[in-house]
Amino acid sequence: MSDYSTYDKAELLKIIAKQEKELKAKKYGLVWDSEREPEQVVLDCEDNLPILKRIKGKQIRTDDSEDNILIEGDNYHALTVLNYTHKAKIDVIYIDPPYNTGNKSWKYNNCYVEKDDGYWHSKWLNMMEKRLNLAKRLLKKDGCLICAIDENEHANLGLLLKKIFPGYKIDCITIIHNPGGVQGDNFSYTHEYAYFVYPNKKRMIELENREDNPDIRPLRDVSTGDHLRINAKNCFFPIYVKANKIIGFGDVCNDDFHPESVNISRADGILEVYPIDPSGNERKWVFARQTVESIKGELRVEYNKKRKIFDIIRKKTKFNYKTVWFHKKHNANIYGTKLLKEIINTQFPFPKSLYNVKECITAVAKNNKNAVILDFFAGSGTTGHAVLELNKQDGGNRKFILCTNNENNICTEVTYPRIQKIINGYTTPKNKIIDGLGGNFQYFKTALIKKTKNRDQVKINLTRKCTEMLCIKENIFNLEIEEKDYKIFLSNKQDKSLSIYYNLIDDTFNSFHAEIKKIKGKKIIYMFSMSNEVQKSLFAGIKNIKLEAIPQNILDVYKQLVRMNISIKTNVIFTDLHKAKTTIFTDKDKDAGARILRIILEKVIQKISQSNRINILNENSKEQKISTLNDKLFNQNIITKIEYTENRVFLTIGNHAAHGDYDDYELKQVEQFYQHIQSLLNSYNI
Repeated sequence: MSDYSTYDKAELLKIIAKQEKELKAKKYGLVWDSEREPEQVVLDCEDNLPILKRIKGKQIRTDDSEDNILIEGDNYHALTVLNYTHKAKIDVIYIDPPYNTGNKSWKYNNCYVEKDDGYWHSKWLNMMEKRLNLAKRLLKKDGCLICAIDENEHANLGLLLKKIFPGYKIDCITIIHNPGGVQGDNFSYTHEYAYFVYPNKKRMIELENREDNPDIRPLRDVSTGDHLRINAKNCFFPIYVKANKIIGFGDVCNDDFHPESVNISRADGILEVYPIDPSGNERKWVFARQTVESIKGELRVEYNKKRKIFDIIRKKTKFNYKTVWFHKKHNANIYGTKLLKEIINTQFPFPKSLYNVKECITAVAKNNKNAVILDFFAGSGTTGHAVLELNKQDGGNRKFILCTNNENNICTEVTYPRIQKIINGYTTPKNKIIDGLGGNFQYFKTALIKKTKNRDQVKINLTRKCTEMLCIKENIFNLEIEEKDYKIFLSNKQDKSLSIYYNLIDDTFNSFHAEIKKIKGKKIIYMFSMSNEVQKSLFAGIKNIKLEAIPQNILDVYKQLVRMNISIKTNVIFTDLHKAKTTIFTDKDKDAGARILRIILEKVIQKISQSNRINILNENSKEQKISTLNDKLFNQNIITKIEYTENRVFLTIGNHAAHGDYDDYELKQVEQFYQHIQSLLNSYNI
């Protein structure tokens, strides 16, 4: 708790007013201080543009498939770049964020967060909320987020996910990862959790394959209770057997038909098998006639020596996953710590079991062999390893994108060496040779470009630095031609090309055009443009072409993310309000004053929305209409009915001023407009 002993009465009343507002707005859910100490890496994106730099000499090539990606740097900056390159392109996000144990397990603004920090949980929630906001935009419509967590933030994370992913199905799985337990004050912890967040559809999670532990039992319903023919008539029918193989299924038997025995032999050599128990009771098959054919592959014929009959046995190997996982391969010590030491002979704190992560990914991407999997808390690189293992198992072509910082040289000394050895193969400390899993790989670092007041110069600077982003977006990396004004890259299979022209149309464009005409396959072309338009006629006659202007689309994405995750600055509001006060009360200029106040009121409504975690952007990443935000604030009981009504009235006056309808309001109303904004600023502690 904070020490309020040095606060005066006015300061204490201000804090109480703020807390009462928060409690009123959040009848159920999370309340935390999101603005006391914003993250610098987030604020960096307001005045800088994140980019990527390719690290040469660390790429790996073993075949002609597409490349996997490792990005070294802060994951907020990496996610910002990926919002341009991979928006709605990711199938699975698996993350293992810092568990916030309070024991110097992670840093916030370059300082370790400890339990005696009064904002211990708030800082973690700030960090997670902003990254999850960015990550959500990367998922495909049917994509799935998986987030590992332990008891320290388990409850908070659940509420945060419900807020960020409304309408999604959210399941929490318990995983026994440390059978020996970690001793706490009262309990010994043997488990952690994994949240699965996915669209609320009937079947999103794959079936678990239990070939090593199948369920084998008669198809006849042998459970206790009234499971007789009369209780489920459509489950009583013959199963046809010939030469000890099931060849088909008969129709549901008529009510007046009663077979004389379990097995009835026909003249054509077919044996009819009925669900009749040893006492001669007509029971039922577990499956109805209309569904039994769906499990035919799981059925076999077995001779019962005791009863001297043929029976139908079901061997079930595919099941819905249970909500508690306790397989021995989920042991993080054996298949995490010790496995990693065998690969790169290093100590790393708490790596996940390879098979834990692999099972999580399998549960959502088993049948998607071309899935793209993102992990933006990559740590030791277990997710990349798991993806390659899964590909080896089923011949898949899944790709991973890993993001991690390089604190304590994690990326350069752990993540990269592990992935390198997993792809190429390695020898364990006991001289056991482990074959490589294959695959291709590219290594990048995040960087920032400083914005300038000259917007045209910003576009020029970004265009010259966006090459790596475009390579990642198209997964094309092999530089074929490099000239002053353009570069041309080829894909690994050489069936696609990426061409980038960095200048306004110049003499060099003719040679650029000539090179493109020579290329076979799909041609992807990015052209610098101040107006964000490229004339298609420039490439008339060239087939199989995709054309896009740069860099405005990148700038638009970055602007949207700033609006989403960086709070509106109060100093801008107060500077404009001071200007409005002079204009209205000294100069008596009602029209200019109303125009200024309209802009201020919009910012105030957006600020109140941000403070109450209402996204000021819509699903299309455009700013929400102010009227829509006003409605949401009222409907969620954040503002009063009077404030809601006055917002509408004064926004109307501001619109009249903006459109030159000066006769529709008076100076007195504009003065009231000013007083209304002052009231909002005081009421909502802005």
